[in-house]
Amino acid sequence: MTRPYLPLNALRAFEASARLRSFTRAGDELNVTQAAVSHQVKLLEQRLGVVLFKRLPRGLMITAEGEALLPVLGDAFDRMAEMLGRLEGGQVREIMMVGAVGTFAVGWLLPRLAEFQARHPLIDIRLSTHNNRVDMAAEGLDFAIRFGDGAWYGCEAEPLFEAPLSPLCTPRVAATLSTPADLMQHTLLRSYRENEWPSWFAAAGIPHPPPLVRGITFDSSLAMMEAATQGAGVALAPPRMFERQLATGNIVQPFATTTSLGRYWLTRQISRAPSAAMATFRDWLQDVVHQAYGEAA
Repeated sequence: MTRPYLPLNALRAFEASARLRSFTRAGDELNVTQAAVSHQVKLLEQRLGVVLFKRLPRGLMITAEGEALLPVLGDAFDRMAEMLGRLEGGQVREIMMVGAVGTFAVGWLLPRLAEFQARHPLIDIRLSTHNNRVDMAAEGLDFAIRFGDGAWYGCEAEPLFEAPLSPLCTPRVAATLSTPADLMQHTLLRSYRENEWPSWFAAAGIPHPPPLVRGITFDSSLAMMEAATQGAGVALAPPRMFERQLATGNIVQPFATTTSLGRYWLTRQISRAPSAAMATFRDWLQDVVHQAYGEAA
């Protein structure tokens, strides 16, 4: 399709004026005079046959037509600026969209991302978090890191490592715990996976604990651990994801017993061919996991 002539100077003048609500401030940004900006906007209005601004004594009021045009231009100029930035210096920067379970992102990935950026400065990671429910296509993700059994429809899943669960609590609460049965006297914080505490009690030699009737249900281990840190109860969470809190002594693991109900996986859509940046990130992640936990992780 043949594109019509685009009056870029006029479009840029309008976009800056509409965003800043001022010809003068737009001129300062574009390094031209206020009169030059006003003239370019006037030319654009004449070309389109619409009024984009109502000129007021103390500024500009954008019209409905201008409001419709502004977000389209803003997005286009942002995308052009981003691409120019990626090409700057004769080297192409790649952007990779990664979604990760919040617990994994904060407790494991973020402390290691500086190393990845140092080794691969031309790959920019855009990291978002989720609570294990994610639509990769709708969110435009290259990768999603999830917890479970690796079975997600339409996705290729590569195992990373297990994250066994164990009770975590404040030292004050831990001082009241001599045996796993003592946990029955405390509020047990839990996730939406109802089988976690029963599985842990079974591993600890208590196969038929009473039903959990007290406590708060969380959709995030991060929120659960914050509640435990504030003394609201005992969390059942993966110690590997909270190594920094354990190192400070604010949180302790009163029992060595753990239970494993899944692992973390690196997933991508089968229909999404991996880019060079994706292959680099995948290899780096698997290498870091191997160094940290070995092949048996």
